[in-house]
Amino acid sequence: MRSQTQPRQILSLFDVIAIIIGIVIGSGIFKLPGMVAGNSSNELIFMLIWLAGGIMSLIGALCYAELASTYPNAGGDYFFINRAFGNCLSFLFAWARMTVIQTGSIAYLGFFLGDYLSAVWPLGAYSSGIYAVIAIIILTSINVRGIVPGKWAQNLFTVCIVLGLLTVIGIGILGNPAPAAAAASERAPQPLPGLGLAMVFVLLAFGGWNESAYVSAEIKEPEKNILKSLIIGITAITAIYLLVNWSYIHILGLEGTSKARNIAQDMMRTAAGPEFVPIITLCIVVAVLSTMNATIISGARSNYALGRDFKIFRLLGQWKEPAGTPVAALVIQSLIAIALVIIGAFISVETGFETMVAYTAPVFWFFFLLAGLSLFVLRRKDSGTQRVFSVPLYPVTPVIFCLICLYMLNNSISYIFLLPDIGIYSGTGALLGIGVLLCGIPLFIIDRAMAGK
Repeated sequence: MRSQTQPRQILSLFDVIAIIIGIVIGSGIFKLPGMVAGNSSNELIFMLIWLAGGIMSLIGALCYAELASTYPNAGGDYFFINRAFGNCLSFLFAWARMTVIQTGSIAYLGFFLGDYLSAVWPLGAYSSGIYAVIAIIILTSINVRGIVPGKWAQNLFTVCIVLGLLTVIGIGILGNPAPAAAAASERAPQPLPGLGLAMVFVLLAFGGWNESAYVSAEIKEPEKNILKSLIIGITAITAIYLLVNWSYIHILGLEGTSKARNIAQDMMRTAAGPEFVPIITLCIVVAVLSTMNATIISGARSNYALGRDFKIFRLLGQWKEPAGTPVAALVIQSLIAIALVIIGAFISVETGFETMVAYTAPVFWFFFLLAGLSLFVLRRKDSGTQRVFSVPLYPVTPVIFCLICLYMLNNSISYIFLLPDIGIYSGTGALLGIGVLLCGIPLFIIDRAMAGK
Protein backbone atom coordinates (compact mmCIF):
# COMPACT_ATOMS: atom_id res chain seq x y z
CA MET A 1 0.00 0.00 0.00
CA ARG A 2 2.83 2.38 0.81
CA SER A 3 4.20 2.22 -2.72
CA GLN A 4 1.00 3.77 -4.05
CA THR A 5 1.75 7.01 -2.23
CA GLN A 6 5.32 7.37 -3.48
CA PRO A 7 6.45 9.71 -6.26
CA ARG A 8 7.13 8.06 -9.64
CA GLN A 9 10.25 8.59 -11.76
CA ILE A 10 8.72 10.28 -14.79
CA LEU A 11 10.77 13.50 -15.21
CA SER A 12 13.36 13.48 -18.00
CA LEU A 13 16.67 15.35 -18.02
CA PHE A 14 15.08 18.09 -20.13
CA ASP A 15 12.15 18.37 -17.71
CA VAL A 16 14.46 18.97 -14.74
CA ILE A 17 16.66 21.43 -16.64
CA ALA A 18 13.46 23.30 -17.55
CA ILE A 19 12.45 23.43 -13.88
CA ILE A 20 15.89 24.76 -12.85
CA ILE A 21 16.01 27.38 -15.60
CA GLY A 22 12.37 28.27 -15.01
CA ILE A 23 12.93 28.92 -11.31
CA VAL A 24 16.19 30.87 -11.67
CA ILE A 25 15.50 32.95 -14.77
CA GLY A 26 12.47 34.82 -13.60
CA SER A 27 11.89 38.30 -12.34
CA GLY A 28 15.46 38.77 -11.12
CA ILE A 29 17.09 39.38 -14.50
CA PHE A 30 14.48 42.07 -15.24
CA LYS A 31 14.82 43.91 -11.93
CA LEU A 32 18.13 43.27 -10.16
CA PRO A 33 20.76 44.33 -12.76
CA GLY A 34 20.03 47.98 -12.04
CA MET A 35 20.73 47.42 -8.33
CA VAL A 36 23.95 45.56 -9.16
CA ALA A 37 25.05 48.34 -11.54
CA GLY A 38 24.44 50.91 -8.82
CA ASN A 39 26.96 49.10 -6.62
CA SER A 40 29.59 48.45 -9.34
CA SER A 41 32.48 50.84 -9.99
CA ASN A 42 32.71 50.11 -13.71
CA GLU A 43 31.32 47.89 -16.46
CA LEU A 44 34.04 45.23 -16.10
CA ILE A 45 33.34 44.84 -12.38
CA PHE A 46 29.62 44.67 -13.16
CA MET A 47 30.14 41.74 -15.56
CA LEU A 48 32.63 39.96 -13.29
CA ILE A 49 30.17 40.05 -10.40
CA TRP A 50 27.60 38.21 -12.53
CA LEU A 51 30.22 35.65 -13.57
CA ALA A 52 31.14 35.17 -9.90
CA GLY A 53 27.48 34.52 -9.12
CA GLY A 54 27.45 31.69 -11.66
CA ILE A 55 30.64 30.18 -10.26
CA MET A 56 29.32 30.34 -6.69
CA SER A 57 26.10 28.68 -7.78
CA LEU A 58 28.03 25.92 -9.54
CA ILE A 59 30.02 25.26 -6.35
CA GLY A 60 26.75 24.85 -4.47
CA ALA A 61 25.35 22.66 -7.24
CA LEU A 62 28.26 20.22 -6.90
CA CYS A 63 27.43 19.84 -3.20
CA TYR A 64 23.74 19.34 -3.96
CA ALA A 65 24.56 16.81 -6.67
CA GLU A 66 26.13 14.52 -4.06
CA LEU A 67 23.28 14.98 -1.58
CA ALA A 68 20.42 14.61 -4.07
CA SER A 69 21.93 11.65 -5.96
CA THR A 70 22.78 9.82 -2.72
CA TYR A 71 19.41 10.55 -1.10
CA PRO A 72 16.81 11.05 -3.87
CA ASN A 73 13.71 12.10 -1.94
CA ALA A 74 10.70 14.37 -2.45
CA GLY A 75 11.72 16.28 0.70
CA GLY A 76 14.96 17.63 -0.81
CA ASP A 77 16.80 19.78 1.74
CA TYR A 78 14.28 18.69 4.34
CA PHE A 79 15.42 15.08 4.02
CA PHE A 80 19.11 16.02 4.15
CA ILE A 81 18.64 18.16 7.27
CA ASN A 82 16.48 15.51 8.94
CA ARG A 83 19.01 12.76 8.33
CA ALA A 84 21.91 14.93 9.50
CA PHE A 85 20.44 16.95 12.38
CA GLY A 86 17.23 15.23 13.43
CA ASN A 87 13.53 16.00 13.60
CA CYS A 88 13.56 19.42 15.25
CA LEU A 89 15.58 21.30 12.63
CA SER A 90 14.00 19.40 9.75
CA PHE A 91 10.54 20.23 11.10
CA LEU A 92 11.46 23.92 11.33
CA PHE A 93 12.83 23.83 7.81
CA ALA A 94 9.70 22.22 6.37
CA TRP A 95 7.58 24.68 8.36
CA ALA A 96 9.68 27.56 6.96
CA ARG A 97 9.32 26.21 3.42
CA MET A 98 5.56 26.08 3.80
CA THR A 99 5.09 29.46 5.48
CA VAL A 100 8.10 31.61 4.53
CA ILE A 101 10.50 30.45 1.83
CA GLN A 102 8.37 28.98 -0.95
CA THR A 103 5.12 30.74 -0.22
CA GLY A 104 6.94 34.06 0.24
CA SER A 105 8.63 33.51 -3.12
CA ILE A 106 5.30 32.73 -4.77
CA ALA A 107 3.86 35.91 -3.23
CA TYR A 108 6.64 38.25 -4.35
CA LEU A 109 6.58 36.78 -7.84
CA GLY A 110 2.84 37.38 -7.88
CA PHE A 111 3.39 41.02 -6.92
CA PHE A 112 6.00 41.41 -9.65
CA LEU A 113 3.60 39.99 -12.22
CA GLY A 114 0.83 42.22 -10.90
CA ASP A 115 2.99 45.36 -11.12
CA TYR A 116 3.63 44.84 -14.82
CA LEU A 117 0.09 43.85 -15.73
CA SER A 118 -1.34 46.73 -13.69
CA ALA A 119 0.65 49.20 -15.76
CA VAL A 120 -1.33 48.01 -18.81
CA TRP A 121 -4.66 46.83 -17.37
CA PRO A 122 -5.16 48.31 -13.88
CA LEU A 123 -7.79 46.73 -11.63
CA GLY A 124 -8.00 49.41 -8.97
CA ALA A 125 -6.04 50.33 -5.87
CA TYR A 126 -5.03 46.71 -5.12
CA SER A 127 -4.49 45.71 -8.73
CA SER A 128 -1.08 44.07 -8.18
CA GLY A 129 -2.42 41.94 -5.37
CA ILE A 130 -5.47 40.89 -7.38
CA TYR A 131 -3.31 39.75 -10.30
CA ALA A 132 -1.03 37.89 -7.87
CA VAL A 133 -3.95 35.96 -6.38
CA ILE A 134 -5.34 35.08 -9.83
CA ALA A 135 -1.96 33.75 -10.97
CA ILE A 136 -1.55 31.63 -7.84
CA ILE A 137 -5.00 30.07 -8.28
CA ILE A 138 -4.51 29.29 -12.00
CA LEU A 139 -1.05 27.75 -11.66
CA THR A 140 -2.02 25.73 -8.59
CA SER A 141 -5.05 24.39 -10.45
CA ILE A 142 -2.83 23.24 -13.32
CA ASN A 143 -0.53 21.37 -10.94
CA VAL A 144 -3.40 19.83 -8.98
CA ARG A 145 -4.31 18.02 -12.19
CA GLY A 146 -0.95 16.25 -12.01
CA ILE A 147 2.79 16.51 -12.53
CA VAL A 148 2.45 15.88 -16.28
CA PRO A 149 0.33 19.03 -16.98
CA GLY A 150 2.59 20.91 -14.55
CA LYS A 151 5.79 19.83 -16.29
CA TRP A 152 4.41 20.61 -19.76
CA ALA A 153 3.38 24.07 -18.61
CA GLN A 154 6.88 24.50 -17.19
CA ASN A 155 8.56 23.36 -20.40
CA LEU A 156 6.40 25.77 -22.43
CA PHE A 157 7.15 28.67 -20.09
CA THR A 158 10.88 27.92 -20.17
CA VAL A 159 11.03 27.81 -23.97
CA CYS A 160 9.15 31.13 -24.13
CA ILE A 161 11.42 32.84 -21.63
CA VAL A 162 14.60 31.70 -23.36
CA LEU A 163 13.24 32.98 -26.69
CA GLY A 164 12.34 36.26 -25.02
CA LEU A 165 15.80 36.67 -23.52
CA LEU A 166 17.39 35.86 -26.86
CA THR A 167 15.31 38.75 -28.21
CA VAL A 168 16.78 41.02 -25.54
CA ILE A 169 20.27 39.86 -26.47
CA GLY A 170 19.55 40.44 -30.15
CA ILE A 171 18.36 43.98 -29.42
CA GLY A 172 21.54 44.57 -27.46
CA ILE A 173 23.67 43.46 -30.40
CA LEU A 174 21.72 45.22 -33.17
CA GLY A 175 20.33 48.24 -31.33
CA ASN A 176 21.94 51.66 -31.14
CA PRO A 177 23.29 52.70 -27.73
CA ALA A 178 21.91 55.83 -26.13
CA PRO A 179 24.30 58.83 -26.28
CA ALA A 180 24.61 58.71 -22.50
CA ALA A 181 25.82 55.12 -22.71
CA ALA A 182 28.76 56.03 -24.92
CA ALA A 183 29.63 58.93 -22.66
CA ALA A 184 29.46 56.75 -19.56
CA SER A 185 31.93 54.27 -21.02
CA GLU A 186 34.53 57.06 -21.23
CA ARG A 187 34.27 58.32 -17.66
CA ALA A 188 37.15 57.97 -15.23
CA PRO A 189 37.26 54.85 -13.02
CA GLN A 190 35.52 55.21 -9.66
CA PRO A 191 36.23 53.56 -6.29
CA LEU A 192 34.66 50.14 -5.77
CA PRO A 193 31.47 50.61 -3.69
CA GLY A 194 28.99 48.13 -2.31
CA LEU A 195 30.54 44.88 -3.57
CA GLY A 196 28.85 42.87 -0.83
CA LEU A 197 25.45 44.37 -1.59
CA ALA A 198 25.95 43.75 -5.31
CA MET A 199 26.65 40.06 -4.60
CA VAL A 200 23.46 39.86 -2.52
CA PHE A 201 21.44 40.97 -5.53
CA VAL A 202 23.32 38.73 -7.98
CA LEU A 203 22.91 35.58 -5.87
CA LEU A 204 19.25 36.44 -5.43
CA ALA A 205 18.99 36.44 -9.23
CA PHE A 206 20.73 33.04 -9.34
CA GLY A 207 18.61 31.61 -6.53
CA GLY A 208 16.47 28.53 -7.07
CA TRP A 209 18.76 26.01 -8.80
CA ASN A 210 18.64 23.82 -5.67
CA GLU A 211 14.93 23.23 -6.21
CA SER A 212 15.73 20.22 -8.40
CA ALA A 213 16.43 18.36 -5.14
CA TYR A 214 12.70 18.41 -4.40
CA VAL A 215 11.84 16.46 -7.50
CA SER A 216 14.87 14.15 -7.23
CA ALA A 217 12.60 11.19 -6.42
CA GLU A 218 10.70 11.81 -9.68
CA ILE A 219 13.76 12.04 -11.99
CA LYS A 220 14.56 9.22 -14.34
CA GLU A 221 18.03 7.78 -13.66
CA PRO A 222 18.73 10.24 -10.81
CA GLU A 223 22.28 8.96 -10.34
CA LYS A 224 23.18 10.54 -13.71
CA ASN A 225 20.57 13.16 -14.44
CA ILE A 226 20.71 15.15 -11.18
CA LEU A 227 24.33 16.16 -11.76
CA LYS A 228 23.80 16.74 -15.48
CA SER A 229 20.70 18.88 -14.91
CA LEU A 230 22.47 21.11 -12.36
CA ILE A 231 25.62 21.64 -14.42
CA ILE A 232 23.80 22.18 -17.72
CA GLY A 233 21.15 24.37 -16.12
CA ILE A 234 23.54 26.66 -14.21
CA THR A 235 25.98 26.94 -17.13
CA ALA A 236 23.13 27.93 -19.45
CA ILE A 237 21.79 30.42 -16.91
CA THR A 238 25.21 32.03 -16.41
CA ALA A 239 25.75 32.40 -20.16
CA ILE A 240 22.29 33.91 -20.63
CA TYR A 241 22.78 36.31 -17.70
CA LEU A 242 26.13 37.52 -19.02
CA LEU A 243 24.71 38.14 -22.50
CA VAL A 244 21.58 39.87 -21.20
CA ASN A 245 23.56 42.12 -18.85
CA TRP A 246 26.01 42.96 -21.62
CA SER A 247 22.99 44.04 -23.68
CA TYR A 248 21.78 46.32 -20.90
CA ILE A 249 25.21 47.90 -20.53
CA HIS A 250 25.72 48.22 -24.27
CA ILE A 251 22.46 50.07 -24.79
CA LEU A 252 22.05 52.03 -21.54
CA GLY A 253 25.58 52.24 -20.15
CA LEU A 254 26.44 51.65 -16.51
CA GLU A 255 24.80 54.87 -15.33
CA GLY A 256 21.65 54.29 -17.37
CA THR A 257 21.43 50.71 -16.13
CA SER A 258 21.80 51.77 -12.50
CA LYS A 259 18.99 54.34 -12.84
CA ALA A 260 16.53 52.15 -14.78
CA ARG A 261 13.51 51.10 -12.73
CA ASN A 262 12.18 48.69 -15.38
CA ILE A 263 15.45 47.97 -17.12
CA ALA A 264 14.27 45.68 -19.93
CA GLN A 265 11.53 48.11 -20.91
CA ASP A 266 13.96 51.04 -20.85
CA MET A 267 16.43 49.14 -23.02
CA MET A 268 13.75 48.19 -25.55
CA ARG A 269 12.39 51.75 -25.62
CA THR A 270 15.87 53.18 -26.21
CA ALA A 271 17.07 50.66 -28.81
CA ALA A 272 13.90 49.84 -30.75
CA GLY A 273 11.26 52.40 -29.85
CA PRO A 274 8.22 52.50 -27.53
CA GLU A 275 6.09 50.41 -29.88
CA PHE A 276 8.20 47.35 -29.00
CA VAL A 277 7.83 47.75 -25.21
CA PRO A 278 4.73 45.47 -25.05
CA ILE A 279 6.84 42.63 -26.49
CA ILE A 280 9.34 42.74 -23.64
CA THR A 281 6.52 43.20 -21.15
CA LEU A 282 4.99 39.93 -22.39
CA CYS A 283 8.39 38.28 -21.99
CA ILE A 284 8.56 39.45 -18.38
CA VAL A 285 5.06 38.14 -17.64
CA VAL A 286 5.97 34.72 -19.05
CA ALA A 287 9.23 34.74 -17.06
CA VAL A 288 7.41 35.34 -13.81
CA LEU A 289 4.79 32.69 -14.60
CA SER A 290 7.61 30.26 -15.31
CA THR A 291 9.25 30.92 -11.95
CA MET A 292 5.95 30.78 -10.08
CA ASN A 293 4.99 27.47 -11.67
CA ALA A 294 8.34 25.84 -10.90
CA THR A 295 8.25 27.17 -7.33
CA ILE A 296 4.75 25.75 -6.84
CA ILE A 297 5.90 22.35 -8.15
CA SER A 298 8.90 22.07 -5.81
CA GLY A 299 7.29 23.73 -2.78
CA ALA A 300 4.45 21.22 -2.62
CA ARG A 301 6.98 18.35 -2.48
CA SER A 302 8.55 19.54 0.78
CA ASN A 303 5.07 20.16 2.23
CA TYR A 304 4.25 16.55 1.35
CA ALA A 305 7.35 15.41 3.26
CA LEU A 306 6.27 17.48 6.27
CA GLY A 307 2.87 15.79 6.34
CA ARG A 308 4.37 12.37 5.75
CA ASP A 309 6.65 12.58 8.81
CA PHE A 310 4.74 14.70 11.37
CA LYS A 311 1.27 14.01 12.75
CA ILE A 312 0.29 17.63 13.22
CA PHE A 313 0.42 18.14 9.44
CA ARG A 314 -0.58 14.64 8.32
CA LEU A 315 -3.16 16.07 5.89
CA LEU A 316 -0.26 17.23 3.71
CA GLY A 317 1.27 13.76 3.40
CA GLN A 318 -1.17 12.45 0.81
CA TRP A 319 -0.01 11.63 -2.72
CA LYS A 320 -2.85 11.49 -5.21
CA GLU A 321 -2.79 8.77 -7.85
CA PRO A 322 -2.95 8.53 -10.84
CA ALA A 323 -2.26 12.29 -11.10
CA GLY A 324 1.04 11.79 -9.28
CA THR A 325 0.87 14.99 -7.23
CA PRO A 326 0.40 16.05 -3.57
CA VAL A 327 -2.97 17.78 -3.93
CA ALA A 328 -3.49 18.77 -0.28
CA ALA A 329 0.03 20.20 -0.09
CA LEU A 330 -0.58 22.24 -3.25
CA VAL A 331 -3.90 23.64 -2.03
CA ILE A 332 -2.62 24.63 1.42
CA GLN A 333 0.50 26.16 -0.13
CA SER A 334 -1.68 28.33 -2.36
CA LEU A 335 -3.82 29.48 0.57
CA ILE A 336 -0.74 30.55 2.54
CA ALA A 337 0.71 32.35 -0.49
CA ILE A 338 -2.58 34.19 -1.01
CA ALA A 339 -2.58 35.19 2.68
CA LEU A 340 0.96 36.58 2.26
CA VAL A 341 -0.17 38.57 -0.79
CA ILE A 342 -2.92 40.09 1.34
CA ILE A 343 -0.45 40.89 4.13
CA GLY A 344 2.03 42.40 1.66
CA ALA A 345 -0.71 44.53 0.10
CA PHE A 346 -1.80 45.66 3.56
CA ILE A 347 1.75 46.73 4.47
CA SER A 348 2.19 48.54 1.14
CA VAL A 349 0.78 47.42 -2.19
CA GLU A 350 3.37 49.59 -3.98
CA THR A 351 6.29 47.70 -2.39
CA GLY A 352 4.74 44.25 -2.01
CA PHE A 353 7.53 42.68 -4.08
CA GLU A 354 10.29 44.15 -1.89
CA THR A 355 8.52 43.26 1.34
CA MET A 356 8.08 39.62 0.37
CA VAL A 357 11.70 39.29 -0.83
CA ALA A 358 12.86 40.57 2.54
CA TYR A 359 10.42 38.20 4.23
CA THR A 360 12.17 35.17 2.74
CA ALA A 361 15.88 36.13 2.66
CA PRO A 362 17.27 35.53 6.20
CA VAL A 363 15.32 32.29 6.69
CA PHE A 364 16.34 30.96 3.27
CA TRP A 365 20.09 31.50 3.78
CA PHE A 366 20.02 30.03 7.30
CA PHE A 367 18.64 26.71 6.07
CA PHE A 368 20.78 26.78 2.94
CA LEU A 369 23.77 26.89 5.30
CA LEU A 370 22.40 23.89 7.24
CA ALA A 371 22.00 21.94 4.00
CA GLY A 372 25.65 22.59 3.20
CA LEU A 373 26.75 21.51 6.67
CA SER A 374 24.67 18.34 6.34
CA LEU A 375 27.07 17.10 3.67
CA PHE A 376 29.89 16.94 6.26
CA VAL A 377 27.65 15.27 8.84
CA LEU A 378 26.32 12.66 6.42
CA ARG A 379 29.78 11.85 5.09
CA ARG A 380 30.67 10.75 8.63
CA LYS A 381 27.29 9.46 9.76
CA ASP A 382 26.58 7.42 6.61
CA SER A 383 30.14 6.55 5.68
CA GLY A 384 29.04 3.13 4.42
CA THR A 385 26.42 4.53 2.01
CA GLN A 386 27.42 4.31 -1.64
CA ARG A 387 27.73 7.68 -3.37
CA VAL A 388 27.24 7.61 -7.11
CA PHE A 389 28.71 11.12 -7.22
CA SER A 390 31.15 12.68 -4.75
CA VAL A 391 31.74 16.41 -4.67
CA PRO A 392 35.23 17.14 -6.05
CA LEU A 393 38.00 18.55 -3.86
CA TYR A 394 36.21 17.56 -0.66
CA PRO A 395 36.23 19.21 1.90
CA VAL A 396 37.35 22.44 0.19
CA THR A 397 34.34 22.74 -2.13
CA PRO A 398 31.63 22.35 0.56
CA VAL A 399 33.59 24.63 2.91
CA ILE A 400 33.51 27.37 0.27
CA PHE A 401 29.80 26.78 -0.23
CA CYS A 402 29.09 27.08 3.51
CA LEU A 403 31.15 30.27 3.74
CA ILE A 404 29.11 31.74 0.86
CA CYS A 405 25.89 30.87 2.70
CA LEU A 406 27.19 32.38 5.94
CA TYR A 407 28.19 35.55 4.10
CA MET A 408 24.77 35.85 2.51
CA LEU A 409 23.00 35.17 5.81
CA ASN A 410 24.99 37.93 7.46
CA ASN A 411 24.22 40.35 4.63
CA SER A 412 20.51 39.52 4.53
CA ILE A 413 20.26 40.40 8.22
CA SER A 414 22.76 43.26 8.53
CA TYR A 415 21.46 45.23 5.54
CA ILE A 416 18.06 45.34 7.22
CA PHE A 417 19.53 47.64 9.82
CA LEU A 418 22.42 49.25 7.95
CA LEU A 419 20.51 50.17 4.78
CA PRO A 420 16.85 50.55 5.77
CA ASP A 421 16.06 52.71 2.74
CA ILE A 422 16.71 49.85 0.31
CA GLY A 423 13.27 48.39 -0.28
CA ILE A 424 14.44 44.86 -0.99
CA TYR A 425 15.65 44.61 2.61
CA SER A 426 12.62 46.07 4.31
CA GLY A 427 12.94 45.46 8.05
CA THR A 428 9.22 44.78 8.43
CA GLY A 429 9.21 41.89 5.98
CA ALA A 430 12.41 40.31 7.29
CA LEU A 431 11.40 40.45 10.93
CA LEU A 432 7.99 39.01 10.05
CA GLY A 433 9.67 36.07 8.31
CA ILE A 434 11.90 35.35 11.29
CA GLY A 435 8.90 35.59 13.60
CA VAL A 436 6.90 33.09 11.54
CA LEU A 437 9.88 30.68 11.62
CA LEU A 438 10.02 30.84 15.41
CA CYS A 439 6.32 30.00 15.60
CA GLY A 440 7.31 26.56 14.40
CA ILE A 441 9.01 25.74 17.72
CA PRO A 442 5.80 25.36 19.78
CA LEU A 443 4.22 23.45 16.87
CA PHE A 444 7.08 20.96 16.97
CA ILE A 445 6.58 20.51 20.72
CA ILE A 446 2.88 19.86 20.12
CA ASP A 447 3.69 17.33 17.39
CA ARG A 448 6.07 15.44 19.66
CA ALA A 449 3.37 15.32 22.33
CA MET A 450 0.89 13.97 19.79
CA ALA A 451 3.40 11.30 18.80
CA GLY A 452 3.99 10.40 22.45
CA LYS A 453 7.66 11.41 22.38
